[in-house]
Amino acid sequence: MLAHTLLPFKGQNPVVLALPRGGVPVGYEIARFLDATLDVFIVRKIGIPHHRELAMGALASGGIQVLDGDLIRRLRVPPHEVDEMIAAEMRELTRREERYGAGHAPPLLHGRIVILVDEGLATGFTMRAAVQAARKQQPARIVVAAPVGSSEAVRMLQAEADEVLCLRTPEPFVAVGLWYAAFEQTTDDEVRELLGRARDVERLAG
Repeated sequence: MLAHTLLPFKGQNPVVLALPRGGVPVGYEIARFLDATLDVFIVRKIGIPHHRELAMGALASGGIQVLDGDLIRRLRVPPHEVDEMIAAEMRELTRREERYGAGHAPPLLHGRIVILVDEGLATGFTMRAAVQAARKQQPARIVVAAPVGSSEAVRMLQAEADEVLCLRTPEPFVAVGLWYAAFEQTTDDEVRELLGRARDVERLAG
């Protein structure tokens, strides 16, 4: 269903950038439907200490950092704990860049339609960091695509991206996983396999 909403971009040489790990299976199907380039865009949520599912910000490749200062102040998270969480997520971001890249040059985004994909938009901070990082490369258009999201996240991202396509914004939202029949953790190996398949198809087509 999500791929069908993106059909107008088929034939316009779009690049689908999936947010690992959960966004990769979704992005793979979209890229296959659109005959588009697929790659990953590494973004890491910065969780609240002792409650890491609650995002106080996000990091993205290219040195982009987004923090929710209001939430940090409201929960009284000490600066040293914020710094520790940022450092830990930066290490994981670097590890994933090395693991998923595997010698593969990332696609050029300048002047292209970029479709940023995730499995869901809860707070929207992770995707917001992705949009800001992608914008640095001056794409022609940035489209955010997700099957489900909170209305708050969608509104925030509409101010950042050129277009936001989200199939469902249920109320109350609660969590992304509640809106999937199956929500198993995507593994590094699954990400590498899907990227490998997509790159093989692109090489054969080229």
